Amino acid sequence: MKLIKLDAIDSTNDFLKALSSKDELDNFTVVTAENQTKGKGQMGAKWQTEVGKNLIMSALVKDFIVGNEQVFNLSLIVSLSVIEVLKTLNIPDLSIKWPNDIMSYNKKIGGILIENTLKSDGRIVSVVGIGLNVNQTNFTELPKASSLAVISGTSFDKESLVVLIVKKIKEKIEIWENNKTVFWDDYFNFLFRKGVPMPFKNPDSKNFMGIIQGVSPVGKLQVLLEDDSVSEFDIKEIQMLY
Repeated sequence: MKLIKLDAIDSTNDFLKALSSKDELDNFTVVTAENQTKGKGQMGAKWQTEVGKNLIMSALVKDFIVGNEQVFNLSLIVSLSVIEVLKTLNIPDLSIKWPNDIMSYNKKIGGILIENTLKSDGRIVSVVGIGLNVNQTNFTELPKASSLAVISGTSFDKESLVVLIVKKIKEKIEIWENNKTVFWDDYFNFLFRKGVPMPFKNPDSKNFMGIIQGVSPVGKLQVLLEDDSVSEFDIKEIQMLY
């Protein structure tokens, strides 16, 4: 695993995307930063972090996704990899808030942003951005957020987390073809608030009740509605209220 360490950068995802467009980088090249000034989340949301306290990383993944219909497979693999590493650290009550927020209890402790680039030869190259709240303890402006340190009462070595997470991602990619059904089952079992009635909001800011049933093969959230129909929603089409 080639590791590039930066003190500060606007975005590790943007840095790695730019680097990969110029050089033929090794698969699973990783960029980390102590500070990220323009961190991104899903749908352009900002990812704010205290300098030096949290894990900010991006990893290059090549030769896994071969079509748009497979894009969510990588999101699933990365989410499960982070969850499994955190389980080894005894972080309790872990779940995945669709599509790929990492939760402990009902607090967000991490997020994943995967950006895919279609190359001229038809290959899809992915940059996997992972932000994980590790040693930060002040979340006064982020009431729905927490960290490994707050939840466990201990501090963690960020660099060892990088190695463990990338190793787990590589392992899952290597055995994906023979284990995809098991991985999908695992992802469903970790889904945050699945199977319970809960409120949602649509793009028109109208609230409605639904029950999460699962996730489609292309990554859409399947929700049982009050009229007993099941609808599928993209990330732009639904917001979970909790």
